[in-house]
This record gives sequence, structure tokens and C-alpha cells, in this order.
Amino acid sequence: MRRLTITIALALCAGLSTPGIAQNKFNLSIGTGGTGGVYYPIGGGLAAVLSKYVPNMEATAEVTGGSVDNLKLISTGKPYIGFSMADAAQDAARGEGKFTGHQVPVCTLAVLYPNRMHVVTVEGTGISNFADLKGKRVSTGSPGSATEVMAFRVIEAAGLDKDRDMKRERLSVAESVNALKDRKIDAFFWVGGLPTAGVTDLAATPGTKIKLIDHSQYVEAMNKKYGQLYVHDVIPKETYRGMDADSKIATVWNVLVANENLSDEAAYKIVKTIFDKRDDLIAVHKEAKNIDLKYQKASASPVPFHPGAARYFAEKGVKVN
Repeated sequence: MRRLTITIALALCAGLSTPGIAQNKFNLSIGTGGTGGVYYPIGGGLAAVLSKYVPNMEATAEVTGGSVDNLKLISTGKPYIGFSMADAAQDAARGEGKFTGHQVPVCTLAVLYPNRMHVVTVEGTGISNFADLKGKRVSTGSPGSATEVMAFRVIEAAGLDKDRDMKRERLSVAESVNALKDRKIDAFFWVGGLPTAGVTDLAATPGTKIKLIDHSQYVEAMNKKYGQLYVHDVIPKETYRGMDADSKIATVWNVLVANENLSDEAAYKIVKTIFDKRDDLIAVHKEAKNIDLKYQKASASPVPFHPGAARYFAEKGVKVN
């Protein structure tokens, strides 16, 4: 697993819940995602916020493959928190999918923002609707990402076979954008916040007209098999240059997760700081506006909330477990 450590400020207090050693420090690592997505900048902002405002905390953000990689890091029991899509977190908690035979003791710290499925192509590929992906060269996301998890589920719900019906690549969003620019692929899947930097870059490329492919018609089939994880949503046509209409899509929530062994006091202080200093995160990326108390509920995350997080939300009059 390739990870690039970005030192933003240096984070977390080792004995937050243990009297007498409050001055000790240790590094808290935050698993984010690829550089072309939204986890990456928000994770860097979160590391800076925790390091700046929480006494004796030191935080470092890491580039990873995404949700699946982050959940695997959390499973080590080392001081990690990470971003994850709700569907990948559910698989990890149950020991299913990419976590078959290996349950992860994962819990939710906070519900973050909605993650929108993009099915991206450009004019000239012959792709106008989802069925047109058959026989095409398609990237379904990097191996360590939940983009791949959700892409497989959309493809399945559409009645296509991910292996037989398309020539499949496993690229990150940044790699997918470059491959589509060079016409090495015809389309790619990406699940991320709005706007995603890589897709914005593609849409702004001279001589390129972006097209997003509708797929919200498959939400019911996905939920029937995997639980009520997905909702109907749209990517507004103003989001990316060249869009002719809103794109009707499937959306899943993002959650910030941790290992159950994270102390209650640490979890409480992390969550409190996120909400107290939300404006600092919004300054990094506008999706942080969606980090809101009204979204903190069990129905938004299939993984139970950490007791320390639940304590903070209870103080705000919000019951999460």
C-alpha cells in the first residue's frame, strides 16, 4: 500500500483519559484518499485543526487508496482515524466483501458529507447512457477505494457483468482523468464530494466536453441487496463546466471512523473540535458545510457511534445510538 505522509502539524495526546500523563503526546494518523479527491484536502484540514486547537494533540494526514485502505489501517489497532463511505464501513464491520473473514472493530465518530457517484465520460466515446458502457474501456476506481465497491454494485444493479461486459481498469480519480484525456479509457467511476478537483480539471481541458451518465434508476436494486445505504441524488449542471443537464445519480454518506480502542476522551475531543471549528474546515473545502448535527443519526451510518462521540452529541441534544 503506497502512502505519502503529509506533515501538516503534529497530533494526538497518548493518555487523554489517563490522569497524570496528560503532557505525553503521540502521533494520530488520518487516512484520507487520493490527491485528486475530496478526502485528501479535508483530511489535511482536519489534521491542522486538531493540532492547532486540541492541547497535546498532534495529527498527520496520509494519502491512501481510500475507504478500504483506511479501514484496513484502522484494523491494525494503531492510532488511526479515517474517512470512509458508509457501505465500505458496513462491510468492514460485518467482515464481508473486501473484508471477508476479517471483521474490523470499527465505529463512527461523525457523519460527514454525501458522497456522489460520478460516471464520467466525454463526447466522442459513444457513451450516452449506462448500457453504452458495455464493451468499453472503463476504470472502476483504485483497488483500495470504496469507489470500486460502489461501482461494482451499480454495474451489477444495471444487469452488466464487471468482468465480461467491459475492459476494466483500476485507477484512482487522478489517474482516470489522465487516462480519459489520453483516450486510454472511455469512462470512469468516481465517488466523491462536489466539486472533485480531478473532474473539474477534466471539464476545463480545452477541446473536451464532459458528460456524466445517469444511474439513479438502480438505487432501489442496490438497496434491496445491500441495505438502505444509497439515495437518489443529482449533480447539478453548474458543478462542472460543459454539463448540459443535472446528472441523476446514487449517493452514499461519508463517515469519519475509528477503532473501538480509541479512548472515549480522545473521541470526544476530536468530534467536539470538528464541530467547534467547522469554519476552518469549510475554508479548506466547501463540502465541510454538510458536517452538521442534523445528519448525526444511526440511519446515516450503518456502524455504531463511538461512545465518546455519542457523549458529545448527547450534550448537543442529539441521540445517535
